[in-house]
Amino acid sequence: MPFPFFGDDKSTVAKLLSTLPQIGRLEWIGLRPARREAMLAVPEATVETDRHLQGDHARPKTGGKRQITLIQHEHLAAVAGYLGLDAPVDPGRLRRNLVVSGLNLLALKNRQVRIGDDVLLEITGECHPCSRMEEELGPGGYNAMRGHGGLTARILQGGTIRIGDAVVVSGELTTK
Repeated sequence: MPFPFFGDDKSTVAKLLSTLPQIGRLEWIGLRPARREAMLAVPEATVETDRHLQGDHARPKTGGKRQITLIQHEHLAAVAGYLGLDAPVDPGRLRRNLVVSGLNLLALKNRQVRIGDDVLLEITGECHPCSRMEEELGPGGYNAMRGHGGLTARILQGGTIRIGDAVVVSGELTTK
């Protein structure tokens, strides 16, 4: 008898994509006080519905797909390894708002996730590295970040988030 997830059934992939029982953890929160200034690490932050993180200089448009950015905690060590560094990269250097551990963020694309009790995000796409990574990480920084740049999200419901909050898949896979 074949393994139950293999076969010609098109619903096999749908079943695999819907299986996300893991619960992640919010490891780091960063705000950009002004353009090109160093990120400010904070223990908690207010997330404004359909806007941005309060205190972050970014002012994405209402309804925009890039209102907040997330990166995988486990990728900090991978990026450091590609650069020949002995310790994981400081998340502030990567210019993302949230660092999440314990979940494969790429598996969350086109899903909703809840952070803590209040905040609901819709993961909208990948957050590709920019040329600034060469400036932040040195030669090869851009290429070290390829495939590890994280994700962007729309803020569906705001509230307060804190380091240590659970990150849980909250919605079905959408077909956008």
